[in-house]
Amino acid sequence: MSAKSKRLRTFKLRALHSQDKYGVAGKSCQEVLLKGCQKFQLPISGSRLCLYEDGTELTEGYFQSIPDNTELMLLTPGQSWQGYISDIHRFLTIFYQPQADVIQAAQKLLTDERAPLRQKVLADFLHNINENIQAETREEDAPWFEGLESRFRSKSSYLRYSCESRIRSYLKEVNAHATTLKPQPQAEYLKIIGHMYEKLKSTRYNGSYFDRRDKGRERLCTAEGWFSCQGPFDLDSCLSIHSINPYSNRESRILFSTWNLDHRIEKKRTIVPALAEAVAKQDGREVDWEYFYNLLFTSNNLKLVHIACHKKCSHNLSCDETRIYKPKKRVRKRAVCRRQ
Repeated sequence: MSAKSKRLRTFKLRALHSQDKYGVAGKSCQEVLLKGCQKFQLPISGSRLCLYEDGTELTEGYFQSIPDNTELMLLTPGQSWQGYISDIHRFLTIFYQPQADVIQAAQKLLTDERAPLRQKVLADFLHNINENIQAETREEDAPWFEGLESRFRSKSSYLRYSCESRIRSYLKEVNAHATTLKPQPQAEYLKIIGHMYEKLKSTRYNGSYFDRRDKGRERLCTAEGWFSCQGPFDLDSCLSIHSINPYSNRESRILFSTWNLDHRIEKKRTIVPALAEAVAKQDGREVDWEYFYNLLFTSNNLKLVHIACHKKCSHNLSCDETRIYKPKKRVRKRAVCRRQ
């Protein structure tokens, strides 16, 4: 994005060991950092910005995707910030200082082998304790719907639509690849896309993944609307234990749009080319389009990840060659009975 096309962003800025909070505007991460250092009279060299919420460091690439009025923390060299967890430590130390037994219990809670999970749960609870999470309709929580079309009457309907839109964009990208194929394989390729389209319609584009009201096992959140990051493509879980509840407030709803439904086996680099090749080389065999469908559009291959866990490098994962084509059906020969 060119400098001219960047829009002015506004943020709420804090600094470690300071009670002050300033509104700062800028068109780049560097500009906000410079203004912040001037406000707090801190050295520019080595200073950096991170999200107040969870400590994720702010980069130029991330800068344009976070919502306006996001709270940021300004750190100088040697300082660190873990998000609300840092506030919890300070709260326990100051408020409960005379009560040694409480301090000891809190320290055990925050330092044993399950500390990261407990810290994150406690931090998220404190952050959202005053939010209107249980509210569902526009009438119950009007601020949440600010900026959305009037047709969205409930939070779940909007989040479902949000998921459907992501899946639709994947289908559109897969369909666009047909223009690169020769006429004969192109016809077969489009036929397969047609099957996928019909199945997506029947599942309502898997919008249930984001719908907390859905009663099935497909949803990726709790009944209250909590989503947990599933970690980078090459890990089984999120080491930072990122979580978010887009149902809680408008800011979280907007921030959730920066989370990715990431393909473990990559869509553009791997799956689509493999499908096109399978069609071109099928030689009488039947392409198992449902295998490709699951890779492209379902949680079999999709992981919900925080932007900090979204690795944009090559995944170097390939499709299962034994699943490309459907197994050939064996024709049973009937035994011929001879009369004696």
